[in-house]
Amino acid sequence: MHHPVARTVSLLAGILALTVAARAEDKPAPDMKAMMEMMEKMGSPNENHKLLDYFVGAWDYRMKMWMDPSAPPQESSGSVECKSVWGGRYFHTDHTGKMEMPGPDGKPVAREFIGAALNGYNNMKQRFFAAWIDNMSTGLTVLEGAYDATKKVFTYSGEMDCPMTPNVPMKVREVITITGPDQYLFEWHERRDGKERRTMEITYTRRK
Repeated sequence: MHHPVARTVSLLAGILALTVAARAEDKPAPDMKAMMEMMEKMGSPNENHKLLDYFVGAWDYRMKMWMDPSAPPQESSGSVECKSVWGGRYFHTDHTGKMEMPGPDGKPVAREFIGAALNGYNNMKQRFFAAWIDNMSTGLTVLEGAYDATKKVFTYSGEMDCPMTPNVPMKVREVITITGPDQYLFEWHERRDGKERRTMEITYTRRK
């Protein structure tokens, strides 16, 4: 299992290995002070992490989902709580709600929906990331993206496992638009048969 301590030890071991290799080849040793300063910089939250502070708090949401693009969307609601963790390096979000899914007879059945997200900003890649799991799957979806400050829009893209095509990952894109101090819009797009279409829209309102 990947562990942050193991990652830190690995980085320090890498620095030591570079130093030993340089001595063996009779070359100047790496600047240890500079390398440690860079490690500290890469591991510290910055202004990009502060952008994600906006999402901290309790929210209520209304969701629309288009199972069939030619039919009206299915609507549901739920709640979200987002917390800043590990000194503002990451943001953990818990989602709870109800979602109507087709039952054995084809009629919609309300099911409990639970999901969790981990968001952050990777200083080394200079990219935002979003990781997601929920109780209706057994996989992990990880997307990366950027922020447009003029439009107040986060755009992430990547791939996810699709039960309809288990051996072919599906390309997905999510767009998060901050529409006010206490509201934002989430839009989910899937690429099927070479065409992208929006399949989900969620409006989040900060709980007072």
